[in-house]
Amino acid sequence: MTRRSRSLLAVWLLVGGPIAIFSVWALVQNPRLYVVTLLNGLTLASLYFIVASGFTLVFGLMRNVNLAHGSLYLLGGYVGYVVAARTGWWPVALAAGFLSAAVAGLAIQWLILRHMQGQELRQTMVTIGLSIVVADILLWIFTGQVHQMEAPGFLQGPIRDIPLIRAYSAYRLSLLFMGIGIGVLLWLLLNRTRIGTMIRAGVDDRGMLSAAGVNVNLLFAFTFALGAGLAGIGGVIGAVELSMVPGEDTRLLLASLIVVIVGGMGSVVGAALGAVILGLAETFGLAYAPTYSVVITFLILVGVLAFRPRGILGKAA
Repeated sequence: MTRRSRSLLAVWLLVGGPIAIFSVWALVQNPRLYVVTLLNGLTLASLYFIVASGFTLVFGLMRNVNLAHGSLYLLGGYVGYVVAARTGWWPVALAAGFLSAAVAGLAIQWLILRHMQGQELRQTMVTIGLSIVVADILLWIFTGQVHQMEAPGFLQGPIRDIPLIRAYSAYRLSLLFMGIGIGVLLWLLLNRTRIGTMIRAGVDDRGMLSAAGVNVNLLFAFTFALGAGLAGIGGVIGAVELSMVPGEDTRLLLASLIVVIVGGMGSVVGAALGAVILGLAETFGLAYAPTYSVVITFLILVGVLAFRPRGILGKAA
């Protein structure tokens, strides 16, 4: 066994050992609480992944610092809430949330960020200002009241007769399949299509791709709109699971940052892994150590950065 293999084995034992011991203890103490918390963590991770997958396209892959991503989440959620209230059709609300955030993201990229390519500090300051403006406009329109969207009719109520836990929310369980479906489609887009090849080539050598006859600005605008639209989809989903209220944009932006940093910039699989780690850490922390749940999240972030500065699946630029 090589030195690197021994060090990796030591790290896995250091991390996995306490987790295995805790899992055995929790299953013996209260198996139902453990399984419900596990499902809650995975469904929360699915929401985090949907929002963070858009962020990893924009920030991790294109290297555009868009700190207004959380505001796009909030915008999609509010638009979806209004459309659902008017039409009563949740799929239409989902489409409206995606389109509204995608159009807003396209405007941000085309009017502002494309003129600041490679200027990360300017992008950071401008998008922070945009996020404040958008959040205040949404607060003015929708006030500070909590807005809760109803789940679609076919997903309302619990699924019963589940072994050990007896019943669990049908809507929350459906989030797992939504997250997996979006993740697979996004991975296929980036790795098995011509557009995905051009996106990755444009990130590596923008000038060469432009010389090959590709409209790089249009390609990046499409990518940015897709990333923003995924934030809007997350907003509609979150309007059912978490509700819409001022401040959720900051929470989801912070979660997206942690997911991308932990998983590795530009990696869809890494974003999924980071989302699972964050979702499980939050829910298990709240269930078993509520006083220290926030501390646990940032300990994970510090630990990953200490041993893997580029993230778990991140690669050198």
